[in-house]
Amino acid sequence: MAVETNAAPAPAGHSPAVTWRDRWQTFRLSAWLGWQVESNWADPLLFAVYSMAKPIASALILVIMYRIIANETAEALFPGMYVGNALFMYVGALMFGVSWVIMEEREYFQILKYIYLSTASMYWYLAGRAVAKFLITTLAVVILLAFGAAFLDLPLRLSQVDWGLFATVFPLGILTMIGLGYLLAGVLLISARHGSGYVESVAGALYLLCGVVFPLDVLPGWLAAAGKVIPVTYWLEGLRRALLGQSFAQALAGYSDGQIVLWLAISTVVTLGVSVWFFGRMDHVARSRGLIDQVTEH
Repeated sequence: MAVETNAAPAPAGHSPAVTWRDRWQTFRLSAWLGWQVESNWADPLLFAVYSMAKPIASALILVIMYRIIANETAEALFPGMYVGNALFMYVGALMFGVSWVIMEEREYFQILKYIYLSTASMYWYLAGRAVAKFLITTLAVVILLAFGAAFLDLPLRLSQVDWGLFATVFPLGILTMIGLGYLLAGVLLISARHGSGYVESVAGALYLLCGVVFPLDVLPGWLAAAGKVIPVTYWLEGLRRALLGQSFAQALAGYSDGQIVLWLAISTVVTLGVSVWFFGRMDHVARSRGLIDQVTEH
């Protein structure tokens, strides 16, 4: 049941009284809060052990799957599958993590309206919460890649990495994930508790369509075409080329590194622009309908 308040907070990120110092303060404190929440306020050593064990366990699941279906084709694709699976952790952490903050703060902790009143901007609050998820995921990805290079013969050598391509592609993809997170956060603002299923569905679709462990070549033509318009596809392809020096799918082999970067840059700008507009629009709808402090029991 939604409870309407007499005075709604000012629109997210649009208050004329808010300064950049206020936004930075919101970003910094929400990043600290995000770290505490993600680590569950645990002892740092205990949390470090958990952070190492979890990604290695997930990697071993993929290895077992690969061993069951091992053949010449699978062997050639394994490095790309492994790297893609590791990097996809960013998609789940940032896209799902940023949007889930809305549901968590509104439905479980029931403090979303207070966050609206006490922070300079919801945009910067959500961005700050994404920092902790990014840092934890980065640790997990590094552990996964190091484990693969050390024990699974992954052809990954620091001296052979194309650091220029990596430094260009990696941040663009991270911004894309955050933009997608804002889009889904806007959806969750006007959704009931079951809205979390939307986020999980999107993540599952991206796992299939973006060539994470299956090359686009094995998908039906219309699904492969859909995958080619998703920026995550080009992000994974660019990072595979940077880290492994090879393409994963023949469907993208004809694209030069420059074309990969150009398409990713354009799609990142579009994604961020649309996501900021959409979140602001959904924020307005949620305020006008009294949904900011709703608690749904279904």
